Amino acid sequence: MAFGATILDADGLRLSAAERTFFAEADPFGFILFARNIDTPDQVRALCDEMRDAVGRDAPILIDQEGGRVQRLRPPLGRNWLPPQTVAERTGAAAAEALYLQYRIIADELRRVGIDANCAPLVDVAGPDTHEFLRDRCYGVEPGEVALRGRAVADGLLEGGVLPVLKHLPGHGRAQADSHLALPVVAAGRQELGLTDFAPFEALSDLPMGMTAHLVYEAIDALPATLSPCMMRLIREEIGFDGLIMTDDISMKALTGALSDIARASRDAGCDVVLLCNATLEERRAVADAAGRLDAQGQRRAEAALAARRAPDEVDIPALEARLSAMNAGPLDV
Repeated sequence: MAFGATILDADGLRLSAAERTFFAEADPFGFILFARNIDTPDQVRALCDEMRDAVGRDAPILIDQEGGRVQRLRPPLGRNWLPPQTVAERTGAAAAEALYLQYRIIADELRRVGIDANCAPLVDVAGPDTHEFLRDRCYGVEPGEVALRGRAVADGLLEGGVLPVLKHLPGHGRAQADSHLALPVVAAGRQELGLTDFAPFEALSDLPMGMTAHLVYEAIDALPATLSPCMMRLIREEIGFDGLIMTDDISMKALTGALSDIARASRDAGCDVVLLCNATLEERRAVADAAGRLDAQGQRRAEAALAARRAPDEVDIPALEARLSAMNAGPLDV
């Protein structure tokens, strides 16, 4: 049977009996962890085991571990990482190497506690008006350099046994609003978008998973990309991304309406999997029902993404960290 077309979270440090029963019924493709789910290494490993046991398979467990403001693992479970923008600024021409090192070490941190997917690389191209919620998470201002650095991030994760999730398809860099709070609207023309914002995603279109952007591209469609069949066709046919597409969190304020309606609309638009975070059990249940199960194409993409997981390469992590520190871009001590 096909997987459930959702990625879901849990309320606390361990699954409740109600959550275990629900996950067994809904069979979500995967799970995502937040700071509220993280205490000790043993506890995180146990929670990951419970999630996988609930669905009876080695489901992917995702996290947002970019560095800077956006990282769920903190000391002592993981290092305090510099924001990607700071790493790129400090290392200049060597930024791709530095970001590779950072994310290869991050992959090691994640695998040690049972997590095997990271919501990165973020290849949104920064511009002069990029909202502050996103800007220090970006890798650069020029599409070619962003693509090169994004590839390095993806390679570091994959070689560390962690699935990368490319975001935010097809480009969030022009957003002047925080999509957690409001719907950004981009007025740039179609040709300009293709040459800049969309270009890094085309360069990385072979990655196994991607996440949508909750914003409107006025030159293309009036609907947010997550809910737009037109934008989904652009992502598939013009950008050429054939990996599993997950929505960004549908509870973000950029999207309005009942969560079940949003879930249904995103699936109708062409998203494979619906991500829902920070919701009640009843809301999760309603969204799982609305999202349904993966269709044949979605199941193929899901299985291809899972097949991209591999055992980590053998590396000397302290040596990688020393190299990164020598580049003035190592993890923070505080």
